[in-house]
Amino acid sequence: MSTAVLYTKGAKVWLPDAIDVWKIGEILEDFKSDSLKLLLDTRETIELNVKESKDLPPLRNPEFLIGGNDLTSLSYLHEPAVLHTLKVRFMNYNAIYTYCGIVLVAINPYQELSIYSQDTVLAYRNRNQYGSLDPHIFAVAEEAFTKMERESQDQSIIVSGESGAGKTVSAKYAMRYFATAGGSATETQVERKVLASSPIMEAIGNAKTTRNDNSSRFGKYIELGFNKDYHIQGAGMRTYLLEKSRVVFQSAEERNYHIFYQLCAASSLPEMAYLQLQHQDHFSYTRKGNCPTIDGVDDLAEFQETRRALTLLGFSEDQQADMFRVFAGLLHLGNVTIVDADHEGSNIPKTDTYLASFCSLMGLDVASSEELRKWLCFRQIVSMKEVFTKPMTKAEASFARDALAKHIYSLLFQKIVTMINKSLASSSRPHRFIGVLDIYGFETFEWNSFEQFCINYANEKLQQQFNQHVFKLEQEEYVREKIDWTFIDFYDNQPCIDLIEKPLGILDLLDEECRVPKGADNAWVEKLYTQCKKYEQFVKPRLSNTGFIIVHFADRVEYQCAGFVEKNRDTVLEEQVQVLRSSSNGIVRQLIVDEESIVGARSPAAAAAGSRSVVGTVPRGGGSLLVPGGGPGRQTNTMTKQNRRTVGSQFRESLTLLMNTLNATTPHYVRCIKPNDSKESFVFEPRRAVQQLRACGVLETVRISAAGFPSRLTYEEFIVRYRVLFHSRQCQRKLRDLSVQRESCETVLATLITEDDKFKFGASKIFFRAGQVAYLEKRRTDKLRACGILIQRMIRGWFYRKRYVKLRMAVVGVQRFCRGYLARCKAQRLRETRSAIVIQKHVRGFLKRRSYTRLRENVLRLQTYGRGFLARKRYLQLVCNAKAVMIQKMVRGFLARRRYLRARKSIVLLQCCWRRWLARRQYKALRLEARSIEHVKNLNKGLENKIISMQQRIEEMNKELIPLRQKQNDYVELKTQCEANRGLANELKVSVGRIGELELLVKQLQIQLDRERDEKMDLVQERERVEKQNEELNARIENIQKELVESTEINQTRSQEAEESILRRLDQERAMLAQEYDQERAAYQKLLQDYHELEERMEEAERERLHEEPGKSSKSETIRGHSRNASNVSTLSNTSELIADPEDDGGYGSVRHVPNRSDSEDVGLVLKLQQRLKTVEKDKASLATRVEELECESPTADVRRAQDMIRLQELEMENAKIKDDLKNLRRQAATENEVQLPRSLDMLMSQFDAMSDELDRRREECIQLRTVLANTTLGGDIGEQSTLNASRLNGGEPFAEDNEILMAFESQKRIIRHLENELQEEKASSQRKIQIEREEVERLRLDNEQQAKLLAGALHRTPQGQTDAVMQHEISRLTADNLDLQEKNDLLSEQLKKYRSQMKLAKKVKQEGVPAENQEASPEETNYLGMFDFNMGDEKQIARNLVYELKPRVASTLLPGLPAYIIFMCVRHADYINNDEKIRSFLTLIINAIRRLIKKRYEDLDTSVVWLVNTCRLLHSLKQYSGEKAFQEENTPKQNEQCLRNFDLSEYRQVLSDIAVWIYQAVIKFMEERVQQLIVTAVLEHEAISGLSSHKQPVGQSGRARSGSTRDTTSPVDPQEAIAHLLRELTIFHQVLQLYGVDPTLIAQAFRQVFYYICACALNNLLLRKEMCHWSKGIQIRYNISHLEQWVRDQHIHGQDTMSATIVDTLQPIIQAAQLLQARKSDDDVSNICTMCSRLTSAQIIKILNLYTPADELEDRIPISFIRKVQEELQKRTDHQSQSKLLMDTKHAFTVRFPYSPSSIKLEDIDIPAVLNLPMLKKV
Repeated sequence: MSTAVLYTKGAKVWLPDAIDVWKIGEILEDFKSDSLKLLLDTRETIELNVKESKDLPPLRNPEFLIGGNDLTSLSYLHEPAVLHTLKVRFMNYNAIYTYCGIVLVAINPYQELSIYSQDTVLAYRNRNQYGSLDPHIFAVAEEAFTKMERESQDQSIIVSGESGAGKTVSAKYAMRYFATAGGSATETQVERKVLASSPIMEAIGNAKTTRNDNSSRFGKYIELGFNKDYHIQGAGMRTYLLEKSRVVFQSAEERNYHIFYQLCAASSLPEMAYLQLQHQDHFSYTRKGNCPTIDGVDDLAEFQETRRALTLLGFSEDQQADMFRVFAGLLHLGNVTIVDADHEGSNIPKTDTYLASFCSLMGLDVASSEELRKWLCFRQIVSMKEVFTKPMTKAEASFARDALAKHIYSLLFQKIVTMINKSLASSSRPHRFIGVLDIYGFETFEWNSFEQFCINYANEKLQQQFNQHVFKLEQEEYVREKIDWTFIDFYDNQPCIDLIEKPLGILDLLDEECRVPKGADNAWVEKLYTQCKKYEQFVKPRLSNTGFIIVHFADRVEYQCAGFVEKNRDTVLEEQVQVLRSSSNGIVRQLIVDEESIVGARSPAAAAAGSRSVVGTVPRGGGSLLVPGGGPGRQTNTMTKQNRRTVGSQFRESLTLLMNTLNATTPHYVRCIKPNDSKESFVFEPRRAVQQLRACGVLETVRISAAGFPSRLTYEEFIVRYRVLFHSRQCQRKLRDLSVQRESCETVLATLITEDDKFKFGASKIFFRAGQVAYLEKRRTDKLRACGILIQRMIRGWFYRKRYVKLRMAVVGVQRFCRGYLARCKAQRLRETRSAIVIQKHVRGFLKRRSYTRLRENVLRLQTYGRGFLARKRYLQLVCNAKAVMIQKMVRGFLARRRYLRARKSIVLLQCCWRRWLARRQYKALRLEARSIEHVKNLNKGLENKIISMQQRIEEMNKELIPLRQKQNDYVELKTQCEANRGLANELKVSVGRIGELELLVKQLQIQLDRERDEKMDLVQERERVEKQNEELNARIENIQKELVESTEINQTRSQEAEESILRRLDQERAMLAQEYDQERAAYQKLLQDYHELEERMEEAERERLHEEPGKSSKSETIRGHSRNASNVSTLSNTSELIADPEDDGGYGSVRHVPNRSDSEDVGLVLKLQQRLKTVEKDKASLATRVEELECESPTADVRRAQDMIRLQELEMENAKIKDDLKNLRRQAATENEVQLPRSLDMLMSQFDAMSDELDRRREECIQLRTVLANTTLGGDIGEQSTLNASRLNGGEPFAEDNEILMAFESQKRIIRHLENELQEEKASSQRKIQIEREEVERLRLDNEQQAKLLAGALHRTPQGQTDAVMQHEISRLTADNLDLQEKNDLLSEQLKKYRSQMKLAKKVKQEGVPAENQEASPEETNYLGMFDFNMGDEKQIARNLVYELKPRVASTLLPGLPAYIIFMCVRHADYINNDEKIRSFLTLIINAIRRLIKKRYEDLDTSVVWLVNTCRLLHSLKQYSGEKAFQEENTPKQNEQCLRNFDLSEYRQVLSDIAVWIYQAVIKFMEERVQQLIVTAVLEHEAISGLSSHKQPVGQSGRARSGSTRDTTSPVDPQEAIAHLLRELTIFHQVLQLYGVDPTLIAQAFRQVFYYICACALNNLLLRKEMCHWSKGIQIRYNISHLEQWVRDQHIHGQDTMSATIVDTLQPIIQAAQLLQARKSDDDVSNICTMCSRLTSAQIIKILNLYTPADELEDRIPISFIRKVQEELQKRTDHQSQSKLLMDTKHAFTVRFPYSPSSIKLEDIDIPAVLNLPMLKKV
């Protein structure tokens, strides 16, 4: 089948172009025979004349194939396809790496990219599918490292390219990858040294050129040595082709080596003053390029970095100072002035200071300085007999001076490299090595000299090795597949190499010319013209006799012979070197000695140095570097011409050694391309790129691949891809047999391709010639297009038939509805006519009825108003008559009453005057009688009898007084009625006069009423006007109110929004605080994990050291037996000797520093003193409280208070009684007659005085008696009799009546007082309770305020400040709680001591005399305390039986956490007996045993889970029984009684928490390792949906041919069964966790971490695999993830939807990536895509869009404009730093929390099963 059939209408081809190298043309007509009509991009039409089919322009690849990862996978392999693919990947997708077979093409982006992170390294490391990941320098490094591991072969990576193409950076990243793959997640010491050598080598070997600001002016080969475990052991470095001429000369816009400018920038530093340097413009060697600085580079900072690197590599300060002196001396040497002298000579002026500075820095004395001054202007000629001294001209002297500078710089460069190699060298021989070669690429300039010749010669050798290796791989593939083949004809550049290095070749003739005394460049060129004309690769220029042309593999290069001989000779005056030998500078003297040693010991196997020197070490047999410990001894004192060798011979030998090394290794190739000369980021210049592609061998790789069978597909892939070309029976999925597949493929290909030479059938693949797969793709596309047309035809026919049926049915329906409509219209008209007649009839009747009704209503209304008017008139007349009669009646009554009252008032006045006269007269007589003494005496006689008689009389008078009082009351009432009647009479008189006044007033009011009526009318009118104004005002008010309501609503809305925003901010800040807390916790757990890893590495290193030094093992073990780790909280120092275990103890998982034995003893003493101090303070407080109570209960105050109260009450009672008696006496005296009054008055006064004295005496007695009664009532039980006895003792005999009254009174008082005392006690008790409650409330309030202040302050503090504040608050709170608990503990201890003494006493009594039948107690009556007792010394056996010998299968049958319960019960007993040493030694031993067990059986999931459960249970038990209130809320009273009493084990809680975190991390790591191999296959490659895989891009067309790798890239399971395997593994994990009783919350956390790891691995792999990014794969991925989501729901993890949602939420990134692949990608969907992919970073979204590949030609590629719009939309995201992250962190660990879970199991019910074998434990 000819490829001419592919030139059809619509196909695109490539045409040569002068600017863009190639341009695109579209075929307008099918190719016929001799012409091809094309349409260019400029819309220009051209016609090509084609004589033969080979003259046809190259075809353009289909759009969906452009941008693939491997250039050899293209359908058409040629230069324009390669160039265009690289341009598309670089410009559109920012992909700088591309495979081209075994070559990795790296384009310099001139921009920092985020594709070299640690996550990227891990993504490429240990991936079975790494070959299908995106091209990367890490992929090449991984391939080399894996081949070294699996095949145990040395590897090499060859990095080449032009200056500025990025060779050094690529080599640096490759070495970093090797360091990571070599067993360290961070940089090892060796890697740090290797990377530290880069700043040094860049300083002394890199310079600014016109193409690169940091161009390496030498080549280097670095070997990384690996031991048998494939960990980096050492390194070595060789250097090639140092450009010495740059030391003395630089072109325009170029600089010298960086070290000179760095030293000049550091000249201002005080410590660098000894160098005597100034600005770089002052020195000749640094100002010739007229470019003193580089944009963006700080030479001083770079110098500091160089010094740090030198220090890291072991350069001492003295060595650095000597080196800097040499570099500075070279600058001074360049400024030495040489002037002309007489007789064609030259000299140096005496005033030249630069020579003195040079000699001073080089360590030369005055004599040596003068000698150097001489030999800089003279040279010595040695003949057979004598020695001549000849002066040199100025030019010759300047050349000799520059030669000396170059020579010194070259020697110093060699010395530095040698010292670096010594620092990087390993003491033992490496097992294998990987070499990284960083060397120049092919160079061609307008002026090409000796340096370009050497570089191109080296590239010829490398290209030959590359061609042979590519050819070898191609042939091996054919042999492996057992196909008939013929040797591929490829370009062999051996003739060009022979031209250069064969005898009588260019180098041989050059060396011969250098041996001639007066050899010249022209003579050498003439020899070349004569001897080399037989080579086709040698061409003489037409217009030049000083140059020659060599046809290299890459291009024709014309070399100018000027300087070849001198540069190859590379001479320096021996006299100048001899002067330097006397230098006092150690490094200068060592340079001369080393050079003589190398020359004296030189052999054909030695490396050479020259114009571009070769620096390094001697390779061993396999080609590896052996860094010598020191050079051979000095053999000769002078260097002769016979010992000196030319640069060309040295370089040829070093290149031969390099090729031998590379041939002994498996090479890997990296070709660096410089996209443009302006150093702009992501700018691609096709002309520059194609030059480099031709020169670096990429196109040669394409040509070799195209010469054979470049396209290869497995049989299954061929059937899947081209199943549309098969018959249905030939591609059934059940036909899995390879022979059946091959037979089907042979049948199909026999009908598709007629020429047998165009394809071959291999053992597992089909091989196609170039263009055949494109033909198959065309046939497939045609078939798909034909099928599509057929489907469209059938669908359109069905559609139009269905449309016709619908139209016909619609027409029939319309006709039916029209006819019905006309009939209905006619019927409607008939009904309307009849209805109109009926309506007229009813309307007319209605009108008549309405007029009659209105007339009747009007008549009735007139009658009603008339009758009402007459009735109201009669009613008013009757009312007026009735009112007049009533007024007459009232006036007449008023007049009669007024006359009566006046008469009665006059009579009463007369009576009063008469009675007053009689009373005054009687009063005067009584006064006279009372003043007489006799009368008083008579009155006093028989006063007592009179009093008695008077009392009787008073009683009688009182009896008589009662009816008199009733009469008096009646009189008062009558008098009140009379006064009322008088008032009425007066009012009647007033009313009569008032009537006239009222009549006048009525008339006035009538006049005023008329006037007001008029005013009212005016007011009504005014009111109407005001109402209108009010209505207007109301309307305005309503509008204002509406606006007010609206503004109020707006304000409310704004306030709500403000509140919501504040709440959101609070929530955000709260979330931030929680997040920061989680981050701190995660960081702590990360540090914990790193600590354990470092600990394991330290133990491993210690074991290796002991293995290397067996003699010191016993001593080390002794020392290690007493060593302690940072987290040990035990007071014992020999914890590692407690259990005989082969592994050493590495310490706990804690990172906290806990002191050793002596420190812990001091801490224990301090704690005891603090406890004692707390006890004393508590006793003091209790005594103070007791004193206050006693003071309050003092009887003195109560007695005094009682006496005062009683005295006051008695005085009040007596005063009231005396007042009553006095009133009675006065009343009685007033009623007696005038005769008896004076006498009775005297008697009354005397009796009153006597009674007053008696009452005073009795009052005092009563007060005393009641005081005694009150005291007795307060102090004890005193009855009635005591009160009576006390009253008898304190006074005389009372009256009988007084005794009875007194006894009744005292009894009542006593009862009342007793009740009052009880009330006071109850009140005091309640007040004390209230006071306690108030104190508690106040304490809680203060605590709440502290927490509020803490929370308020936390919002403004840093995370560290927040943590400190929280810790300070918690310490204060815990201190207060501890004081309370300590007080309770003291009380309980006192009770315990009391109970113990009682028990001892009871036991003693029982032993002395207790009946035998009572000695036996039933087991049911035993009261256990929930503790296990053991003897000191049994700890080892307990730990061994309980920890080491506990099997998981046994633990599964026991109570979950039973070992933890047993351990805690042992701890309780040690706490119970207050044995500090016992509890600490036991806990330390158990913790160490757990750690050793986990470290020994870390691969056993069951063991890890068992002790994770037990560690958590022991931790929870220590919390539950710690006595802290926070952990006692769910305890039973019995459990609270069982709390620890004597020791605070919070330190051990922290240690156990750290160990639990460590075990949890080990379990997670084990789970991740188990699922790691299944993730990619199950999530990405599993295809359960049939029919989608046929739409994939062809995966095996011409996949990357790895360089002989035998690595298995297949998955460990079948992709169709991978998801089932993954779910099975997850189910097993879940079952194991549930079997041993792991907390459900912890299970949920574990699976959250595992699902995150699954998501991260899957997404990272997807982001690095271009062939996975298409819509059908998105559907498959989403379907596969749904299995994981369903599994989470089925397992009911944690039993809560929220936790399940949290677990599934970790899969959101990969879910959104799958949705992104399926989503529609148009300009209208930009915002939707950005919103949908909220869990993906911006870099991930753009990466997926760039990787998205159309599944076929029928799908359009994503336009670049769409990606740019998405980028602009993503720029709106806030966190730009996190959005730039490409890969997910697979090592990210969520913070693990162990929720407090108290146990309801009773400790006293726990028994030890016999299976645990713990007879030494006794239940207490």
